[in-house]
Amino acid sequence: MKKILGIIGSPRKLGNCEIMVKEISRQISIPHELQLLRLQDFNILPCRGCYQCLFKDGQCVLDDDLNTITKAVVDADALIVAAPTYFLGINSCIKRFLDRGLSFYAHAEKLWRKPAVGVVIAGIEGKEGYSLLCIQSFLKLILADDKQSRVVYGALPGEVFINDDNKKAAAELALALFGPSAEKKGPCCPLCGGDTFRFIENNRLRCMLCSNTGSMTIQKGAPIFEINKSEHELFHSKEEALKHRDWLLGMKERFVKQKKALKEITVPYIKQGVWMKP
Repeated sequence: MKKILGIIGSPRKLGNCEIMVKEISRQISIPHELQLLRLQDFNILPCRGCYQCLFKDGQCVLDDDLNTITKAVVDADALIVAAPTYFLGINSCIKRFLDRGLSFYAHAEKLWRKPAVGVVIAGIEGKEGYSLLCIQSFLKLILADDKQSRVVYGALPGEVFINDDNKKAAAELALALFGPSAEKKGPCCPLCGGDTFRFIENNRLRCMLCSNTGSMTIQKGAPIFEINKSEHELFHSKEEALKHRDWLLGMKERFVKQKKALKEITVPYIKQGVWMKP
């Protein structure tokens, strides 16, 4: 029997995110056990950027619930992630968890291409902002296989299923989780499948999911993106993800070598400004 972990990125109990995850589970034909995890029920402290987790087998030095959540993610056979839109972006509990993501690299082999689907819920149609990009980034950066991510609409608790189309969306996500990845219906990055871009200059642009740059041309009335792979990738292949882990591990040695020069840069700033305290 499969073990599916539903990650709820909303503080509401029995809200739209929760019932959407449960509806997706109902529509999955493969026998499974659904385990649920509401991120706001757990104490996840802000990352302090010490990099100690890289040298402690993924065990963060902060005394909180991160390891409990990470273990649940690692042990699951598949993931369903749902988050609401707050001011054109997803609830901050998802980002706070992802900020501690350096510790995920200790489990890279088990996390790599774990089947996952993501759903963003927005209260006003067209006002999801960058929320879908956030969910896509979350799934990619925990090294999962984003089989399909999408936006559905509903503001009041339960309103998401007043519209029958959203139950159809849940069925499609359920089918995608253990099936083939959904085909992109519109223009997208040829490297990662992302569909959010920043236009820079001179017809140059950057994919906001994989952060690679390229150009766009119009062919037969449709935009075609040509994106170039950089030398430093995060999630395009398992080998590249592990290479990024090795790069992170090398930061300690680089810091020791440059410690004196770095200190000469930072020390002159010590006494500038007046700190406010709580």
